[in-house]
Amino acid sequence: MMTRVTDATGGKMRSMAELKDRLQSDLSESIKSRDEVRSGTIRMLLAAVSTEEVAGKQARELSDDDVITVLGREAKKRREAAQAYDEAGRGELADKERAELAVIDAYLPAQLSEQEVQAIVDAAVAEVSAEGLEGGKAMGAVMKIVQPKVKGRADGAQVAASVKAALGM
Repeated sequence: MMTRVTDATGGKMRSMAELKDRLQSDLSESIKSRDEVRSGTIRMLLAAVSTEEVAGKQARELSDDDVITVLGREAKKRREAAQAYDEAGRGELADKERAELAVIDAYLPAQLSEQEVQAIVDAAVAEVSAEGLEGGKAMGAVMKIVQPKVKGRADGAQVAASVKAALGM
């Protein structure tokens, strides 16, 4: 079900979800090199992508942005699980989650620093403040501006907290 599109630079064919193709080829390499953590994690990622493709009313092929969203969700699960295992004194399970997280992070875009997120938030707050919005409407308007700029590169809860702090909420 691979969709092909013609490239504007000479008619070459390329797939729409290059990241999914990269995951599939990396899975083959990791199996050949007998890297169990990497191959198991990539299998799990491909399963999550496949599940997302068939979710909803109609099956669809995910774009790279959609695949990054799925990978970000899986990374968040690993971070939260590692923290929960640490709090429960289960270090060996926390280490396993962190190893999987390291594999997932290799496929995600570089994360923004707190300063970079704050700069994006501050610019959006200034833009919304000029419109005279306050309270929840301001929060929604700022998040609408910020989210596309930080998607897949910053934790949503961290971004929301930064927006609330910047708006004095």
